[in-house]
Amino acid sequence: MKPSVAFVASAAAFSLLGLTGCSQGTPSGGSSPAGDNAASASVQQATGQAPAPFDSGTVHVAVVQQSGQGDYFQQYLNGTRKQAEALKMKLDVYDAQGDNAQQATQLDQAIASGVKGIVVRHGFPDTLCPGVNKAIDKGIKVVIYDVEIQKCALRAVQTQQSDAKMASLVLDQMAKDIGQDKPVGYVNVAGIAPLDRRDAVWKEYLQKNSWTQKFKTGKYTNSSATDSAPMVDNALKSNADVVAVYAPYDELTKATLSALEQNPDLKNKVKVYGADISTADIELMSADGSPWVATGATDPNAIGAAVVRTLALNLAGQAKEGDKVDFPPILVTSEMLRSKNIKNMDDLRKAEPALNISQVSSADWIPAVTF
Repeated sequence: MKPSVAFVASAAAFSLLGLTGCSQGTPSGGSSPAGDNAASASVQQATGQAPAPFDSGTVHVAVVQQSGQGDYFQQYLNGTRKQAEALKMKLDVYDAQGDNAQQATQLDQAIASGVKGIVVRHGFPDTLCPGVNKAIDKGIKVVIYDVEIQKCALRAVQTQQSDAKMASLVLDQMAKDIGQDKPVGYVNVAGIAPLDRRDAVWKEYLQKNSWTQKFKTGKYTNSSATDSAPMVDNALKSNADVVAVYAPYDELTKATLSALEQNPDLKNKVKVYGADISTADIELMSADGSPWVATGATDPNAIGAAVVRTLALNLAGQAKEGDKVDFPPILVTSEMLRSKNIKNMDDLRKAEPALNISQVSSADWIPAVTF
């Protein structure tokens, strides 16, 4: 028997609280996360000769992340570790656990540690740009993932999901499902680069479809699902006429599902549209009676690996300062998951080969990781 949406969401939130393991001042170099988030990988053997600095021993690099909690980020880090291992990199992982000032401090620590390259993952330009520019001035190669940093750190290489495409895929489905002139809810947070890009598309679709936004709520923390659920609950109680909610980050989507469980009168009346995908998300979407009907998705494992490959190209002098790399998403619907009997990420990867982006940011000398 499938667990209820409330049980799965609560269990997911509980597991997030129990996984805050990386210390805030010391890099972690341990093994990959456990469970589904440590998806197995195969390595496509390199056929070309590795250039410097990969032709003479281990290359020391670091990831400085704003937060490592939640299904998406754990999968991303797993892909990062797998690709770094294939490239024989020594990888340090700094996790600020949602503390922006701490992330800036950890960036300084990574610079001082003697690394050759740094991936800066999520965070805020105001706190990160000084450190990013400092690193580049010292000859350290820097690749950014999902931080709007181009205006203040022009020399960093930028990587990101195609967030506008991700949002439009989902919102096209939402428009198809609910039609125009409908009251809707919105769960999102300002100031986070990918969420801001999705927000811009949301505003276009609001106008284009004459939807009435009855509320906007949500909170970005180290436990976004747990902390946002009461806020969504209150918003739903005050706006029981909404027919759909857009929550474009899976921790916020989980918060929305949890809140709907607290409002049984809205059962089967409110559809939920999200972003991101994991085995836990697949279970939630395909559960009997689940209101989560569509999500825009990439494979976070594959993206974590692709960002490391981008850093490798940068270290080898095969990427230009200011380059930008986008990773394309797909649409995943609950109907598709059920019809194809997709139970987990491995099933989804087999059904949707487009999730494999091993040829993105690659070269014949790079042993690319495939999930």
